[in-house]
Amino acid sequence: MNIGDLSDKHTNGNERPSPKPEREIQNVSVVTPLPKLQLLILLYLQLAEPLTSTVVYPFVNQLVRETGVTGGDERKTGYYAGFIESSFYATEAICPILLSGLVGLIISVVGFGLSKNYWALVLSRCAEGALNGNIGVSKSMMTEITDVTNRARGFAYLPIVWSLGSTVGPVIGGVFSNPTTHWPDIFGTTGFWAEYPYFLPCITIAFVSFTAFLIALFCLKETLDKPTSRLRDPENGRIIYERLPASDPGPSLSTANQEIQRDIGLRSILIPRVLLPVLNYGLLAFTDQAVNVLIPLMYSSSIDHGGLGFDPFVIGLVQGLAGLVMGFTQVLTFPRLLQKFGPKKLYIASYTSYLLVYCAFPVLSSVTKTAGGVTTWTWLIILLQLAAYSMTCLTWGCIFMYISEAAPSPATLGLTNGLAQTTSSVMCVIAPSASSFLFSASLEHNLSGGNFIYWSLCAFTICGIIASSRLPSHLG
Repeated sequence: MNIGDLSDKHTNGNERPSPKPEREIQNVSVVTPLPKLQLLILLYLQLAEPLTSTVVYPFVNQLVRETGVTGGDERKTGYYAGFIESSFYATEAICPILLSGLVGLIISVVGFGLSKNYWALVLSRCAEGALNGNIGVSKSMMTEITDVTNRARGFAYLPIVWSLGSTVGPVIGGVFSNPTTHWPDIFGTTGFWAEYPYFLPCITIAFVSFTAFLIALFCLKETLDKPTSRLRDPENGRIIYERLPASDPGPSLSTANQEIQRDIGLRSILIPRVLLPVLNYGLLAFTDQAVNVLIPLMYSSSIDHGGLGFDPFVIGLVQGLAGLVMGFTQVLTFPRLLQKFGPKKLYIASYTSYLLVYCAFPVLSSVTKTAGGVTTWTWLIILLQLAAYSMTCLTWGCIFMYISEAAPSPATLGLTNGLAQTTSSVMCVIAPSASSFLFSASLEHNLSGGNFIYWSLCAFTICGIIASSRLPSHLG
C-alpha cells in the first residue's frame, strides 16, 4: 500500500486534504529567485567550520613536539597529535546555536593559538568543535529561506564553501605560522610573535568568525516565524507552491498521516539498500580523514624517522594546492565522468586512488632517506600522490547520490541522511587518533620497517573496494 492509497481512504470527495507546512506540485514552471543576501550570509557563516578544522593541520605536529609532551621522542608525536585532531569532531555537535557558537569559537581559537601546554591545546580544540557544530542550524535555515523551486540550487553552494575552506585553511595555517621566521622585518625576531608562533593563523581564523558574528547579528533574518508564502502561476493564478509558518502548521494531521508517521522509524531504514551505501560512506570518511592526518604528520617528521622534514609553511602550501586541484577536478570532470561510466564504476575507480596515495608514503620515505634529503624525485612522487588524491574527490558526489536514492520513501530521506551523517561523524572521530597512533607505533616498534601504518590502510582500502563492489550499478 502506498501513501496515495492510504490517504484516499481517509479523504472523500468533499473534503480538502489537510494542509502541510510545505506542499509541492509537480511540473512547477516558475522558479523563485534565491534570496541572495541571506544565502551569502549563511554560506559565509558555514565557511568557519572548514577553516577552523583544517587550519591546524600544517603545524599541529610541530606544536605537539614543542609542548614537550613527547619527551623529545619524535616518534611519539602521532600518539598525541591524533587525539587533538579527533577531539574537534568528537565535540562538534554539542552546541548547535549559531551566534553564541560563533562567540565561543572566536575565544577557543584564540586560546588554541596562545596554548603552550598539551592539555590546554586539547581543551581548546574540544571547545572549537563543540562551538562549531552549527552546520545543522545552517542547513535548517537554508531550508527555511528557500522553497521547492530553488532549494537544490541553494544547497549546491554548500560543498563549494567546504572546498574553499579546506583549501584556504591549510594555507593560512602553514603560511602564517612562525611569522618571525618568514617576515622578520614586520614581526621581529623576539617578543610576542616569537613566543607564540602559531597565534597569527589562529587570530586570522578568529577574525573571520568575528566578522561572521557581526554580519549574522545585524543582517541575518530570523526564519522560525516566517509568514505564509505562496507561489502562483502567472498565467492562471493557481497556487503551485505554499509554505505555512513553522509556528502555524495548520490543522492536525489526518489519521492517515499519523499512521504513516508511526511507520517511519529507524527500523524502516535498517535494510540492505540503505545500510550498504551508509557503510560505504563510513569507510570513505575514515579513509579520507586518515589521509588528511597522515600527510602533515609524515611530511613534518624528520627524514631519519621516515618523513620529509617539511616545515608548516611548505605543508600548508602543499595541502592548499591539493585542495585547489580537487575543487577544479570536481567541477570540471565529475558530470562528464558520471554520465560516461555511471556511479558505481566511477566510485570504485575514484576510491581505488586511495591505494596510490597510501603506497606513495613509503616510496617517498625510501627515496628521500636514500638520497639523504628532498630531491627532484621526491617532489615528482609528491605530485603523483596529489594527483591520485585529487581523483578521490569524485567519490563524494557518487556516494551522496547513492544515499539519497537509498531512502525507501521521500518521508524517510531525512532519517537516511541522518544515519549516514552519524556514521561519517563517528569515523571522523576515530580516524585521526587511529591513524596517528598506528603511525607512531610503526616507527617506535619498527613494524614493517616503520611502514605498517601504510600497509594497514591499504588493507582497509581494499575492504572498502570490496564493499563498493556491492553497490547497485544504477541509481533509482
